[in-house]
Amino acid sequence: MDGTAGQPSYSDLAALVAQLQVELAALRAENQQLKKRIAELEKKNPTQRLDKSYSVKADEKRRKEAETKKSGKPTTHGSSGDQQASDRRGRVPNQGKIDKADHHELVLPDGFELPQCHPSIERPVWRIRDGKATLVVYEIWRGPNGEEGQIDGVLPRSEFGFEIHVTVAFMVSMIGLSMDKVCTLLRFFWELELSKSQADALLNQLSRQWEHEFESLCQLLAVSAVVHADETSWSLNSVWAFLSEKARVLVFGCRKDGDTLAQLLPKDSFAGILVSDDAAVYQGFTKAQKCWAHLIRKAVRFTLLQPDNAEYKSFLEGLLAVFAKAKRAAADQRLKEAGRAARVAELFDDVCELSFARCGNENRQPKPDDETDREYHNLVHEVSRLSCEEELFTFVLHPEVDATNNEAERSLRGAAQDRQTGRTSKTLRGAQRRTILMSVLESLKLHLAEFTLESVLSEVQTWWHHSESLFDRLVTECGLDPPAESTLNKLVPLKTA
Repeated sequence: MDGTAGQPSYSDLAALVAQLQVELAALRAENQQLKKRIAELEKKNPTQRLDKSYSVKADEKRRKEAETKKSGKPTTHGSSGDQQASDRRGRVPNQGKIDKADHHELVLPDGFELPQCHPSIERPVWRIRDGKATLVVYEIWRGPNGEEGQIDGVLPRSEFGFEIHVTVAFMVSMIGLSMDKVCTLLRFFWELELSKSQADALLNQLSRQWEHEFESLCQLLAVSAVVHADETSWSLNSVWAFLSEKARVLVFGCRKDGDTLAQLLPKDSFAGILVSDDAAVYQGFTKAQKCWAHLIRKAVRFTLLQPDNAEYKSFLEGLLAVFAKAKRAAADQRLKEAGRAARVAELFDDVCELSFARCGNENRQPKPDDETDREYHNLVHEVSRLSCEEELFTFVLHPEVDATNNEAERSLRGAAQDRQTGRTSKTLRGAQRRTILMSVLESLKLHLAEFTLESVLSEVQTWWHHSESLFDRLVTECGLDPPAESTLNKLVPLKTA
């Protein structure tokens, strides 16, 4: 029955009663928390000191005396209690953070309503809300059988939201900023007071969280169709980059030898195409494409050293002509498999003709006491050898393959700059951390349509809800089993024999 004029209807009254019941349950829960807090305080100070005068001023004076006795330093009278609290060093008590919180939010276990639950703990967490750092206290409740509510976007035992973890990792690992600059930027843009030690702890937490994802990326790399590889020296051993259509893996602090390469790309089982330079460690793969940019740069160098040398100039012009012809053949979509093989045969003849002046005459040796001519002689033989080993024109037979290794070289440019400025890892554990963070972030950049903080957080949130990451799902689709041992510990062992 509807209510008469000026009186609420039965439906309105029923809704009001339901709302009051919810508010009553919340007040009862708050009352329980306050009683619990009072009991804790009474245990700490069960009786008042009646032999001393009690007032706000007297209590403040006693606190100052206690702090002076503890630190051994005199305190300045007249300063406020808030200023003293801000000047104290060390870990801020949990209750102090709760008292300073800007917001309180209830966290209930999935599938339960508030009247079915009871309060458990309070966790203060720094979150980014509306472009500003905000201290939020999450009041976590448990269900009737001990089910605990989970906070979205917060790692276990962390006092910072996941968005802060990712931001710090992006700026330190991918951009290469120092900890001091990262803390300054967070203070400027988000008003977040973060110390260097806290930033370092955030990176450690995130790397531990993503260690399993790194192992999945190593598995995906081994079954990729095309892998670009390159390496350079590092503060600890070397840094290696492996780029494929499935994963991006950057390993810091590893050794630059065949054992390291075999951990990620075993020659006896890797069925893809390896794009690399002509270093000895990359030799022996079934399918390979050697970088044309390396060969052309070497030929250009000789013409710059001796501009009047007709042989050097002729070889460079011929090499560029062969490369241009190969690029046109690779881009020709009309060619089928047989047509591409015929073009490669023609290109092989062109290389033989180009290098015949040096390689076809056994008596043609480099000039004595001429280092440049000796290096040129080696380059001509290198081009001839790579052509015979079918590692120069793989990109013509397989158009999806690049003719150069420039992408892998660019991925190491930041690492090389960090090495020059001293912003490198100083310990193997730090190298492991950098390896995990860089590999996961670069691989996310590969798979996400837009690489932004919002898209990364959205993607990782789905990992938590489904207990499976994007990379785990790809590993399952490839029919791979989980690794029996940690690949990371083999690549960057913390303890050496």
